[in-house]
Amino acid sequence: MTAHLVPANRTHLDALERIEQASFTTDLISRRSFRRFIDQGLGDFKVLIADEQVVGYYIVLYRQATQLARLYSLAVDPAFRRRGYGRKLLDAAEHDADERHCLFMRLEVKIDNAAALALYHGAGYYDMEIRPEYYEDDSDAVVLQKLLPHFEPPVGQSAAQRLVPYRTQTTEFTCGPASLLMAMAYFDIPSADPAHEELEIWREATTIFMTSGHGGCGPHGLARAAMKRGMSVTLHVSHDGPLLLDSVRSTEKKQIMSRIQESDIAALKAAGVPIEVGDYSLSQLIHDLEAGKVVVALISTYVFDESKAPHWVVICAADENYIYINDPDQDALPWQSPAERQYLPIPLATFRRAFGFGRRKQKAALVLSR
Repeated sequence: MTAHLVPANRTHLDALERIEQASFTTDLISRRSFRRFIDQGLGDFKVLIADEQVVGYYIVLYRQATQLARLYSLAVDPAFRRRGYGRKLLDAAEHDADERHCLFMRLEVKIDNAAALALYHGAGYYDMEIRPEYYEDDSDAVVLQKLLPHFEPPVGQSAAQRLVPYRTQTTEFTCGPASLLMAMAYFDIPSADPAHEELEIWREATTIFMTSGHGGCGPHGLARAAMKRGMSVTLHVSHDGPLLLDSVRSTEKKQIMSRIQESDIAALKAAGVPIEVGDYSLSQLIHDLEAGKVVVALISTYVFDESKAPHWVVICAADENYIYINDPDQDALPWQSPAERQYLPIPLATFRRAFGFGRRKQKAALVLSR
């Protein structure tokens, strides 16, 4: 008989208790707690039925106002193990969380539970940290996490179609140049020495002063650098004239930033590069992506890590739920490889909050093509 999943109800309590006692020695979920999860409809609680009996279950809980799901518990009756039921439960739990537009699934496992760790590692979970003395018997827990949604090519587009290559910035201040290098690689524009060119682009596009520390790159300077390297550019900015001056207190520094950007603006106009002033809408963004263009956009990192820093990323694709970006910051999802950080899904609502910088929500986007 094919195993199938159903929502847990009170008729399953005896079987749930039996599975719990056979599966764990500490931190068992009590019958009363199982009943509370069922009666209060907390999260997603489902049981797996095979041979007309409950052979496993999972409970996924959700934290309000976040994109984080927690796999609170998952267990399979020992008599029914090694039949793929654990992976079936895990896949279903991830599907439930993905349907709620959660970005991550997180869970804890006893550090000596080799079978559970093998299951989760095999499913793409990464070790985040060790929590000492986490369980009732003072044993440690391994905290694991997985990014749930993945980019899927639109209907009619080949799954083998080349993605925008990923590149990590080599300094803390060259997110803009690293983003431009990703676009260059996508459009097959060669770079003899990308690490050197990253710094060269920064020298061409920097505003000299921005926030504290090294100066970042301005949109007009990046547009000039892109044009110089053989890309067609349309620059969208929310405000006319120089940008990003609000984060600098010194009048003298603001004057220098303005002079640099005014020179860049004049050069772009002389070259006939379109500078569109106004809102760069989500519908226009999607239209540009569907036309095979790549968008390098300025975002604020505050919605991600509460640090108010301007940051350049590459927008590679979009669908009805997510904007997919290549974030050159090497601290983005550090437990994943660069290839796995490619096309990171950002919920649309989160992206709307992140797109733009400063109290005036200054926006900038370079729409690039070959």
